[in-house]
Amino acid sequence: MMPQLSISRRTRSTPFTSRVEAAGVQAYTVYNHTLLATKFRGFEEDYWHLCKHVQVWDVSCEKQVAISGPDAYRLIQLMTPRDLSKARIGRCFYVPLCNPQGGIVNDPIAIKLSENDWWLSIADTDVMLWAQGLATGFRLDVNVTEPDVWPLAVQGPKAETLMARVFGEDVRNIKFFNIKPMTYQGVSMQVARSGWSKQGGFEIYVNDESLAGPLWDELFAQGQDLNVGPGCPNLIERVESGLLSLGNDMGYDTTPLECGLEQYVDLESDIDSLSLPALRQHTPERQLKGLVINQAVEIIDLNVYVDGQVVGQITSQAYAPKYGVHLAFVLCSLAQLNVSLTLDVNTSQGTMSGQITSLPFNFNRLGLTPTTPA
Repeated sequence: MMPQLSISRRTRSTPFTSRVEAAGVQAYTVYNHTLLATKFRGFEEDYWHLCKHVQVWDVSCEKQVAISGPDAYRLIQLMTPRDLSKARIGRCFYVPLCNPQGGIVNDPIAIKLSENDWWLSIADTDVMLWAQGLATGFRLDVNVTEPDVWPLAVQGPKAETLMARVFGEDVRNIKFFNIKPMTYQGVSMQVARSGWSKQGGFEIYVNDESLAGPLWDELFAQGQDLNVGPGCPNLIERVESGLLSLGNDMGYDTTPLECGLEQYVDLESDIDSLSLPALRQHTPERQLKGLVINQAVEIIDLNVYVDGQVVGQITSQAYAPKYGVHLAFVLCSLAQLNVSLTLDVNTSQGTMSGQITSLPFNFNRLGLTPTTPA
């Protein structure tokens, strides 16, 4: 029997928790000290529903670190090696936040709301405390807070249709990784075309707790003919899409250059970033890659091998039912990757080999054809 999760006041519920539980949530995790659903129908059934229809996700765990004031940009630039000097208002930016050694502290979405107002929509570490410490240490004229904002994601191929019914046709004009204030029941709230899936969708930054329940209910009422359902970030879809998870695939002990995030590191830019000096001197000895095993397997050892020698570890894995293969992310030695096209893994069926590939997975290049259930 699986252990139970004990929920207390330290484990923050959200304005949507009552709806999530009424919708039949089967499992939670804790993310940023907050409940995050991980399963409703079953991992594979949730996956197929997400790929075909539309889901509503309570992602209130994506806490917003609000940085406001004349030095807001300077503080955020100190935290990331990505050049944000030309960032435009109303845009969202994926930014690795890195410490002075180049290690990844967080990988939020930075949102520029106005010239002196930014949000960091964070992954699972306490960014607010770090930001407050930097602001104090560098004597910056900023205010760093965690506002009462509870993101709600609408994800899936029918997400735009549902959002247009609730927020109006203008929501269709929001471009990918753009954010715009939209009105719901007379209250302005930010809406972005974004989300932790590759199926398309939006994130609604709900800023009025009293509207959380009515908004959830209206999304379900307006989406009945679209087969709307409850959902959550799905492991299968995440791995299949090549989306990295902080704490699993990267963290303090890895740099963006090791994790395939070099496009978000501007080594030549003349910006004031804490991590750039170290990253400019950094020569990666490891690399995060994809691994494809051409059947369903139960992996019993997270190590990966070449000629019987451990050369790295699996960081995330899932069976991909759409392609009939087992997928994994592996962080392994670059020296070994240069001499081998395959890695061995230990499974309940014995040792099996998998093909090394770049991330995200290119299924066409791999010769894999998608299928859908009857």
